[in-house]
Amino acid sequence: MPRPSHASPLLSLPGAVPAEAPDEGVAAHYGDLFREQRALADGSGFVDLSHRGVVTVTGPERLSWLHLLLTQHVSDLPPGHATEALVLSAHGHIEHAVSLVDDGETTWMHTEPGNQEALIAYLESMKFFYRVEVADRTDEIALVHLPAGSIAEVPGNAVVRETAHGRDLFLPRADLESFALGFSPGGTSRTESGGGPAAGVLALEALRVEAHRPRLGLETDHRTIPHELGWIGSAVHLQKGCYRGQETVARVHNLGKPPRRLVFLHLDGSEVHLPPHGTPVRLASEGEEGRQLGFITTSARHHELGPIALALVKRNVPVDAPLMAGTTAAAQEVVVEP
Repeated sequence: MPRPSHASPLLSLPGAVPAEAPDEGVAAHYGDLFREQRALADGSGFVDLSHRGVVTVTGPERLSWLHLLLTQHVSDLPPGHATEALVLSAHGHIEHAVSLVDDGETTWMHTEPGNQEALIAYLESMKFFYRVEVADRTDEIALVHLPAGSIAEVPGNAVVRETAHGRDLFLPRADLESFALGFSPGGTSRTESGGGPAAGVLALEALRVEAHRPRLGLETDHRTIPHELGWIGSAVHLQKGCYRGQETVARVHNLGKPPRRLVFLHLDGSEVHLPPHGTPVRLASEGEEGRQLGFITTSARHHELGPIALALVKRNVPVDAPLMAGTTAAAQEVVVEP
């Protein structure tokens, strides 16, 4: 996946530890991972996601045009209504995932860090004679996440995308630092305010794993189809017109089963290290030399559940079978039915 080019000014906040791939450019945490998780779970604080790509589409035909390209039904998308969508290959494999909202004049989308250029290239190739304009707004617009339940005041110049998981703010990048300072009592720093509201991406990732929500580039590889991750319904609308890859979506939905399925794992808490992305998953009964049945997609340390992970495994893996992630014992919960 392409690397982001934006380093956030909020990395200068006290305690900030830079994140690693794929989230370079923002903070992994600000010194207390579990406290940051608890704050987000309680509806306070914010997460700097200014490394994510921001793309806009304008023009009178923007929604009808996007409707032809995306897996989601967006031709009649009401202003302010948030949704998510995918771009598939001709064979139904996931190429792009976008989170979007329309404000009545502009469709705003955010995507994985550095992925906006490839997304824009595809959109530009499909413009033909449609009255639309596609723009990369990443240099001027920063994404900020407010957790569900937050009562924080939203700046008047921000575009808001509100979901059950919280609010995404498309905020002018020049206002990012002043926005962050506004969360601290008296405009003081995080340390001076006795534990301010900034939370790193690791806290948000732990809550994402807990909620079983897939992420492009982590839960996906070059052959992932939407059914494997539970994206049917939330990101793929089954009663809309043609789009690239629709034949595969319809065929698997109506006639078959996906070859793999997403699972949630409770990991052995005695292990010091979390199994990284790509760690082989095997049946515990077959040990470390057994057949690889899948791989870890994301692992995290949760403030209540302990070490947890998402994994993509073969569909026929028994749902009650104890697993091994590398050398770490793992108990699975069903996310996508076999």
